[in-house]
Amino acid sequence: MEALRAVVATQNANKVRELREALPGWELEPLEADEWPEETGETYLENASLKARFGRALAPPEAWVLGEDSGIECDALDGAPGLHSARWSPRGDQADALLDRLGGEPNRRARMVAELVAISPAGEEFRGRGAIEGRVALERRGQCGFGYDPVFAVQGVTFAEMGSEKKNSISHRARAIRALAAAMACSSDRATTDDPLDRLH
Repeated sequence: MEALRAVVATQNANKVRELREALPGWELEPLEADEWPEETGETYLENASLKARFGRALAPPEAWVLGEDSGIECDALDGAPGLHSARWSPRGDQADALLDRLGGEPNRRARMVAELVAISPAGEEFRGRGAIEGRVALERRGQCGFGYDPVFAVQGVTFAEMGSEKKNSISHRARAIRALAAAMACSSDRATTDDPLDRLH
């Protein structure tokens, strides 16, 4: 089966790599752009849609476009950093910044959230949301992953400790992919029998 071509509207090479690993049936490439729109949305979905629509205007007409937005929400910080997770600590390491902000706070409950928006060559738009509950560890653990992976733990194991295969099966982004597949499956407009939905799993 020929791989489905898609462009990912992001400047984050780690997200492109993770999406490639989670979508083996897709041929993913990062969007090439000289300037990027400011993420002004009030929700993850709005930001993901903004990126996808920006990418749709620049991507090859035959390619799908994926837009993604994600973040970590900490109960003790009233849901912060949330939408600002990527820009919360522009001058330092994100994981270290979160550990410093929480300090000895006993409430370490947190969740990782992701929204994915896919736009087809025909302009159809689909979305998928994923979230996973966990806790912020007291210190960095593990060598894999990026961003908050060394401090976000599920059942006592950080994303950075569990490795990409395990993380890609349970993460917020993996759950968003499954939700996106379900949303696409509900569409009544199927162009061919070689269905791109099969390649989302």
